[in-house]
Amino acid sequence: MTLTAVQARAYLHHLAIESSNPERLAKFYAVAMDMDAEQVSDTEWRAEGPRRHILAVKGKDKTLRFAGFAVKDSDSLAGLKAHVEAQGVEVLDSPSPYFETGAFALRDPDGNLICFGLAKPDKGHSKGRHGPVQHLTLASTDVRAMMEFYTGKLGFQLTDTVMDEGDEMKTFFSTSNHEHHTLACFQTSVQGIDHHSYEVGQWTHIRDFCDHWASNDIKIVWGPGRHGPGNNLFAFINDPDGNKIEISAELEVIHDRDAGVWPQAEKTLNLWGKGIIRT
Repeated sequence: MTLTAVQARAYLHHLAIESSNPERLAKFYAVAMDMDAEQVSDTEWRAEGPRRHILAVKGKDKTLRFAGFAVKDSDSLAGLKAHVEAQGVEVLDSPSPYFETGAFALRDPDGNLICFGLAKPDKGHSKGRHGPVQHLTLASTDVRAMMEFYTGKLGFQLTDTVMDEGDEMKTFFSTSNHEHHTLACFQTSVQGIDHHSYEVGQWTHIRDFCDHWASNDIKIVWGPGRHGPGNNLFAFINDPDGNKIEISAELEVIHDRDAGVWPQAEKTLNLWGKGIIRT
């Protein structure tokens, strides 16, 4: 049996981000995203909260060490692994500490390490605002190759694309479950992370996060606004290393529809106002 990422109901579970100062990074997430920070080793800290986990590991700032997508059960994991192997994708060992034995990893065309596995039981965090880590958006110099890999090789569902006047793909959005996107990618002059996002559910929860940031002297750098693709409300901040963090609400739930096409324009990125067009 083979299963695509959608059939396996994969969802973003955690991220490992490199930093020249992992302690500072983890402690920032603890404050900004209402999580607990803990030192694991001389080179690794972790920030954890309800349905959100960030590993801060010693390395180069603004670099993705790996992303972890969890699936619903062991049959789904086996089916997904069989699917990617049938597509000729090299299967690697997973370095994730949050997955049970049997997890696997692979590299996308840009070399990003993506892990799939069964999530270990959560610690049951008693505190923390609602806001599961929900999607990862990458930056790439070849967004079409990335789209063909994630949708063609892994079986993510393409939900929307952004095209310029010359019909060149500038962005794609894809999902591995019912949410509009769990992985997206922007065409830029560099490779790496564009941003990662937490789905807080309701507009009032964005308000509450913004008030929380203000009380901790954390400035909003974009928003509040509303994206075109996904139709979600958003606000952005930067972490100390310059990684962009999004909080999102009311993200579109995907039913049976064809992928949409949007123009490369400011309004696509923000229906309400200023858009940040990647270059």
